[in-house]
Amino acid sequence: MATLALPRFKAPDLGAVLKSPAVGLAAAALLFVVAVIALVHLLSPVGAGPDHVRIPLDQSMRAAPAGWREALRPGGRQPHVYKDVVRLSERPLAPGAAAPYNGGPGMAPLPSMAGQSLPVAPIAGFYAPGPGGPLPIIAQDGRTPAEVYARPFKSNGRPKVALVIGGLGLNARATRQAIETLRPEVTLSFVVYAEGLQGWIDMARARGHEVLLETPMEPVDYPDNDPGPYTLMADGQPPETVKKLEWILSRATGYFGLTNYLGSKFLATDTAYNAFASSVKGRGLAFIDDGSAARRGGGMARATAERVIDDKLSGPAIDQQLMALEGGALQRGQALGSGFAYPITLEKVASWANEVEQRGYQLAPASALTTKK
Repeated sequence: MATLALPRFKAPDLGAVLKSPAVGLAAAALLFVVAVIALVHLLSPVGAGPDHVRIPLDQSMRAAPAGWREALRPGGRQPHVYKDVVRLSERPLAPGAAAPYNGGPGMAPLPSMAGQSLPVAPIAGFYAPGPGGPLPIIAQDGRTPAEVYARPFKSNGRPKVALVIGGLGLNARATRQAIETLRPEVTLSFVVYAEGLQGWIDMARARGHEVLLETPMEPVDYPDNDPGPYTLMADGQPPETVKKLEWILSRATGYFGLTNYLGSKFLATDTAYNAFASSVKGRGLAFIDDGSAARRGGGMARATAERVIDDKLSGPAIDQQLMALEGGALQRGQALGSGFAYPITLEKVASWANEVEQRGYQLAPASALTTKK
């Protein structure tokens, strides 16, 4: 019986195939595509569509010098504290375009802030045109921007605790999380170089948060630690300090005061600090520092944070600092803390702020802890 002879196929040499230039090129292309897809998913908000909506810069940005954008990017010199935030920097969302923040468990947005919103800025009589935009001024009746832009507060006699959360405006997700999930009594502090800054401030005030602007100041390790092109320098002449400060103040409206970003050298220099304080006082603003200027006055509304709650980035460490803040309020009647917009900080502060009053304290905006000195 005749048999049908089938052709015999020889298995290809796998090593030779893998060494083929064509195969290597295809594999590299596939790996690149997978990496791009993974990166897009990583940077996209969980459970929401794309939120990289561009909005135009306000007019004051046209007066910015060369180099301010580079100060926000990993390729340029920038404050080391902001590296993690800058690395995932996003464009702010246009007002009204943002879907509610939908982060992890326990981080849902607060209920509607009906009745909590602060007046829309600017308020007539509290600003005047400046070289780069509107500048805050004291009204003719003597009222100050520090008073009208602060969150209203009435003491109930309990120990007051307040928190300032800073580093906002560079990362859309972190900024929205702070605005939408933190109690309105928590004061929010914004990076002056942030694009769309006025939109963020408007959004924060609409949710009831009073606002501070972060003023970059020279640290002792400058220029290794460089806060950007508008850093107030310790050896700067008073007119130069005032000119830089006016650009900072013209970036937006609606803030009740300033806070320092870095500044260990600047704040320790009498001539530099006096020029700064004189200008801030003359415009009716408050100044709240992170503890670096505890012994400084200036005749303006002042407050100093007694502790940074997230020096150690762990949940238990932050909880411990918040408990210590409560202890300080119990001893002295009030206590102010500060923190940065790290995810773990925002989560811990949101939970703490919702419970602290049940323990006999009153959650207060930072402005309520200021005194003139």
